[in-house]
Amino acid sequence: MATFIRFIPHLIGLLPLALLIGDALGNRLTANPIQYLTQRTGWFALALLLATLACTPLNRWLGWKIVMRWRKPLGLYSFGYAGLHLAIFAMLDYGFDVTLIAQAILEKRYIIAGFLAFLLLVPLAITSTTGWQRRLKHWWRRLHRLVYVAAALAVAHYLWLSKDPRPALVAGGLLAILLLARFPARQSWQRMVKWRYERTERQTGTRR
Repeated sequence: MATFIRFIPHLIGLLPLALLIGDALGNRLTANPIQYLTQRTGWFALALLLATLACTPLNRWLGWKIVMRWRKPLGLYSFGYAGLHLAIFAMLDYGFDVTLIAQAILEKRYIIAGFLAFLLLVPLAITSTTGWQRRLKHWWRRLHRLVYVAAALAVAHYLWLSKDPRPALVAGGLLAILLLARFPARQSWQRMVKWRYERTERQTGTRR
């Protein structure tokens, strides 16, 4: 059971790739396969990034300590799909034409936001090892707070490029909830639940 739990983040991270392979083998890449792959890899990168940010609140609020071990693999899978997303954009969509890519980055705000989000994720992926954590000491935690900025930029990237803003707004709302949920400790939640329970008991007793 412990071994299975340890492999859960890898199953989560590899599932999107399996879905893409299944779509390709089943000829379900739509009439514009490059656009389809670009959009899907970008969405998978954002979803896994939000899953990474959900680990700490789940531990603090619900006491799920095991998910803290999932942050690193989920974050690396998110970076992997972000890299694949960028590679499809640069190589398949723009033929790796540096001039066209640079012009697109300068002219389209959603590309600027997405490119900046990827650049912020690069040092986080490089320094994700225990060795880098020891080398950077307290600076490691400060550096990895850039993930919040990267996530916000990723949501903006998705919002600005989508014709239907609803999925991006849902992702943005979830990001806001996850960021707010990182601050209160689990004890605060327990005190609030206890206070509401005692208040209900008093009201019930009064009515009786």
